[in-house]
Amino acid sequence: MRAYSQLSALTLALLALSSAQVMAQNTGPKTRAEVKAELMEAIRTGNMPANDDTGRMLNEVNPSAYPPKAMGSTKSRAQVKSELEDAKRTGNIPANDETGLMLKEEYPNRYPAK
Repeated sequence: MRAYSQLSALTLALLALSSAQVMAQNTGPKTRAEVKAELMEAIRTGNMPANDDTGRMLNEVNPSAYPPKAMGSTKSRAQVKSELEDAKRTGNIPANDETGLMLKEEYPNRYPAK
């Protein structure tokens, strides 16, 4: 029983220390200007709930009314250039017509076989 009470006291002490650290990270309430800026940004980007029961945001309901979300590139410029050169060499580029074929499919004699 004594080991159990020592374990409980140790657990309580650790909880008290960790809660004090969590409270120290709180930076306080936001200012009026910060809240207004966040609201204006949400209105501009459509990150506000739509007035329906779906739970979707306004930019999901009407995406053409809001700017597209920024998509970060995961490839470097050198990687993209290398892929483009490889696609040109192998003919993996769409032909300039309405067929939807790739250059290697339209002109198989111009490109190396697999």
